[in-house]
Amino acid sequence: MELGLLVLTLLTLSGGTSGQSDQYSKAVDWLSRYGYLPPADPRTSKLQTKDGLEKAIRVMQRFGGVQETGVLDHETLKLMSTPRCSLPDIVGSEDMRRRRRRRRKRYALSGLKWHKTDLTWSVHSYPSTTLSPGMAPSLVDNILTHAFKAWSDAAPVNFRRLSTDSRGAAAGGDIRVSFNRFLHEDGYPFDGQGGTLAHAFFPSRDEVAGDTHFDDDEIWSYGGDSGSTDLFTVAVHEFGHALGLSHSSSDPSIMRPYYQGAVGNIQHFKLELDDKLAIQQLYGVKDERPSGGVDPDLPRLPSPPPPRATQPSEPLFPERCRGGFDAVANIRGEVFFFKGEHFWRTKRDGSLVSLNPAQIKNFWIGLPQGTNKIDAVYERKSDSRIIFFIGSQYWVFKDTVAMTGYPRPISEWNMSRRSGVMVDRVEAAFIWAHNGKTYLFSGGEFWRFDESRKGEETNMQPEPGYPRDNSLWAGVPNHMDDIISWGEGDAYFFKDNLYWVLKNGGLNQEVVTPKSIAVDWLRCPAPPATTTSPAVGPRIPKACSCELNGSSSLKRSSWLLLISVLLAISECIRK
Repeated sequence: MELGLLVLTLLTLSGGTSGQSDQYSKAVDWLSRYGYLPPADPRTSKLQTKDGLEKAIRVMQRFGGVQETGVLDHETLKLMSTPRCSLPDIVGSEDMRRRRRRRRKRYALSGLKWHKTDLTWSVHSYPSTTLSPGMAPSLVDNILTHAFKAWSDAAPVNFRRLSTDSRGAAAGGDIRVSFNRFLHEDGYPFDGQGGTLAHAFFPSRDEVAGDTHFDDDEIWSYGGDSGSTDLFTVAVHEFGHALGLSHSSSDPSIMRPYYQGAVGNIQHFKLELDDKLAIQQLYGVKDERPSGGVDPDLPRLPSPPPPRATQPSEPLFPERCRGGFDAVANIRGEVFFFKGEHFWRTKRDGSLVSLNPAQIKNFWIGLPQGTNKIDAVYERKSDSRIIFFIGSQYWVFKDTVAMTGYPRPISEWNMSRRSGVMVDRVEAAFIWAHNGKTYLFSGGEFWRFDESRKGEETNMQPEPGYPRDNSLWAGVPNHMDDIISWGEGDAYFFKDNLYWVLKNGGLNQEVVTPKSIAVDWLRCPAPPATTTSPAVGPRIPKACSCELNGSSSLKRSSWLLLISVLLAISECIRK
């Protein structure tokens, strides 16, 4: 109820339509996650007002350095989608929030600091050699050393790296660095490539104080280019948090929350004035004498590599671009393509979260070990639970974790075929935006359910008059891989490497032109214009024979060939 009212208010603020509700739901989540909106009060169920939401958007715009309009315009949404640190921009008490909202172009302190100036650090894991092949452990150690030096050059803080023990295990220390993926036992999961890049914990007495974690699904590099993320830039930012600094709205500042790209020659890097004043506010002004700082033997770095002309190779590129997906689902405003043990995610703006797939087992916690095929998935609108169908069982997920009591048998859905045989496998599932009803498909038939009843987790009794034949969905395949509602509520049908769109809730669209999943959804290269590819081009009905006669010989002039093709197609259509 609260989320629905928040979405409606945001739609009013943006001038958008109901078809954009997923986007604005994500905006509410973003504003809450990064401290601009307080979390909902479970005791009073306090709702945000329109004025409150507008103020939150204005604060976010002011902090991010975009035009302050109070609405979710293009520039604001673009900033929200920029890779960034996962710590909130506004932290602390409500009084502290108000002070920071008023402050601009000024460093921010967390109120926490180390009560010593000699700190130790260690590395507990390194970047994946698959995604970041050039990032050898020795290079990573050197980059991190220079990132610490940026702070020790400005304040009387000394850093000493602890080496591994005789068994190769990393030591402890005040600041422990690691590269992790998704859930990694600190309560702040990463989200795959893009989105959040890293986070660090402020100084405190907690065990995790100072710990700095980098998302291992990113493509880390030394010197950064358009296809990777510069490790040094992010490390300096996160070590600022580990020393007690919050995010800054000042520009330039290394403590701005958004990724700013590579800084150039890191051996000559110096903090901006805003960051220098901030660290000195915590630890004092550095004595200009040469003693102290970072490890005495500062490693020398090689010259940064030249920008890469191409993306790193993708071992699963053919799988992404070949099609034949097991399931396709619209979840939280993104489209998930499941195939085998992996899945790809496409955002609403049409960009892939990552060219490389994620492993199902690492993201969806609670599915059985060895899961290598998902039959169907959909997000239930009544409570935002996510339903997985695998074989003769189904699971209900709250976000990315399976709820207790699952799996359960599909027989609970009470689906029997017209022959009287009970359904033991769901092939496709979606909620049709045209009427809000849930549709399940199996064996050329489909069933309709109404899951909107309040107070019930689900209504598993099909509506009267079902099952019905898939042929009622005219113009699309009778046996599809999966279906979603997308865009303005149109129904998208997926089969092999093609998709069909039924507009505006229409069933009887006799002619629906198929399009390429690979090209339109998964950023695969289009086939050469001179090549006819049955995998991506519109299919000609089998009943129509459109072979060209001798007049289409390649020896004739090109205009005669064109006329022959057009005449043949015209004859085909008349048949």
